[in-house]
Amino acid sequence: MSTLAIAALVFTLLVVLLAGGVWIAVSMGVAAWFALQFFSSSPPEVNLFQAFWGSNASWTLAALPLFVWMGEILFRTRLSDEMFEGLSPWLQWLPGRLMHVNIFGCGIFAAVSGSSSATCATIAKVALPELKRRGYDEKMCLGSLCGAGTLGLLIPPSIIMIVYAVAAEVSILKMFLAGVIPGLLLVLLFSGTIVVWALLNPDKTPREIDRLPFVERLRRARNLIPCLALIVFVLGSMFTGYATATEAASFGVLGALAIAAWSGGLNARTFWASLMGATRLSCMILFILGGAAFLSSAMAFTGIPRALAEWVASLGVSPLGLIAVLALIYLLLGTALDGISMIVLTTSIVLPMVEAAGFDLIWFGIFIVLLVEIAELTPPLGFNLFVLQTMSGRDSNYVALASIPFFCMMVLALVLLVAFPQLATWLPEVVIPKAR
Repeated sequence: MSTLAIAALVFTLLVVLLAGGVWIAVSMGVAAWFALQFFSSSPPEVNLFQAFWGSNASWTLAALPLFVWMGEILFRTRLSDEMFEGLSPWLQWLPGRLMHVNIFGCGIFAAVSGSSSATCATIAKVALPELKRRGYDEKMCLGSLCGAGTLGLLIPPSIIMIVYAVAAEVSILKMFLAGVIPGLLLVLLFSGTIVVWALLNPDKTPREIDRLPFVERLRRARNLIPCLALIVFVLGSMFTGYATATEAASFGVLGALAIAAWSGGLNARTFWASLMGATRLSCMILFILGGAAFLSSAMAFTGIPRALAEWVASLGVSPLGLIAVLALIYLLLGTALDGISMIVLTTSIVLPMVEAAGFDLIWFGIFIVLLVEIAELTPPLGFNLFVLQTMSGRDSNYVALASIPFFCMMVLALVLLVAFPQLATWLPEVVIPKAR
């Protein structure tokens, strides 16, 4: 049997298991065992233990549960209230006024969270009822929160970037740096969308403005200092080379605990809840990574990656054609899988093709993250849709329709990233020689 036929058989088995509701990590493990048992001479049980141990016994990967815990701690503080109070006096001059708090609030919280759903829920729990009380258009409020919540995936420190970096064996620090400019670009595109909408629909924006003296606005801006200080401390320590990603994550946890204690949100109950929440999510991710490592090992022994790369090269598909096909595949996967599963499930198959086509793996990581962001807004399994459905009482399809303008902005950002790869590659190339 040819290697491509073996690949098709293994992939079919994997799809059948996933369609049957088997856990993703278990599905990948069964497919890997099948490939090793029947199409290689390497013992599956040995590879199983080596793959799970090798994928999880990593100093670099230790950053993941720490960043997850940092986000869980801050999710249970009054940070969202303080952020709304600190940002709102400074954004009312823009067309759309307080709706920009959704965008900039999500952008700031994304830099200390690393999670899309946590970012969306944290900002929405304060901004959504407050904006509705003031008479802002509910549809645009939901759409902006749904879109801006995805910034938790792109703005470092991002959990999904850590997962990709481990799966693709690239630098976590480079991935974080690569996400900075695309993240800021999305913030500007989202904010610009609100400006254009407000200018076209002036009757849907309340006219009253809280006219506060400059001194009062400065006083309220103090609420932003703890969060901004934590961002500067965590990211600055990494980008200047003072700390590795793992060490910076440890500092971040200590800083998050300090902010929680300062705001009065730290007690035995919230501490335990944040610890258990981080443990559950981290265990899920590590289990999936172990299954992916086992599948990658099986594919290496059967020669599938090399055969796929040779097959793609023989087709004569242009690099842009390959990227277009992969984008469609990831968008389809996004309707049925979460972002982490999408990445670990496909990297062992896709990366050899991408490398053969001459693409930079750091750039491709940001490309995938943007596609995962789009999936967060795509029915039926867009996680941000579920978050806002729960918080607003609206149907998820209503939220999905409300987010269409922001969906289009993410597609535009994707196009710009393909047209100008330097958006993702320039900053790592400039900074990384100075970093440790």
